[in-house]
Amino acid sequence: MIDTQRLVLRPYEVRDRPAILSHVADADVMRFLIALPTDADVDAAIARQNGYQRDHGYCFWSVEERANGAFIGVCGLKPGAVGTPLEGSVEIGWRFGRDHWGRGFAREAASASLDWGFAHLQVDRIGAITILANTRSWGLMERIGMVRDPAADFDHPVLPDDSPFKRHITYWKARS
Repeated sequence: MIDTQRLVLRPYEVRDRPAILSHVADADVMRFLIALPTDADVDAAIARQNGYQRDHGYCFWSVEERANGAFIGVCGLKPGAVGTPLEGSVEIGWRFGRDHWGRGFAREAASASLDWGFAHLQVDRIGAITILANTRSWGLMERIGMVRDPAADFDHPVLPDDSPFKRHITYWKARS
């Protein structure tokens, strides 16, 4: 677990599933992310993250608000996706419910995840990806000290060529 002033980042629990289903059903939350259209897709994503936790000691953790124990989103680290510039590296990522936007939770969780990664993993840098239109996400990347690497921008291999999400931009944060 990672504890911050207002948040707890922890592995997934069964009690998180209803909130996760609610978040991925929200068009605003998923606007720039690959859709998880069915309950089975959500279950597979949770199982994948639990596998990362088991095999690597980290994943995109559940984020709960310390004050009330409510699930508010996900944030953390995972192995970089195959076929992307992050392959063989560690990727940071996040997704928060719309009701929790604009309160600094994503920055707090992302900063804590980066700190944890550099304290516990033997890596020189941690990467992040998004699409250019997702200004909130890459803006957060910059606020937590990540730097865009235009030479590493790429077409995401799991997306069809006609997808508006095909082209991705890449950011890195180097170990201090």
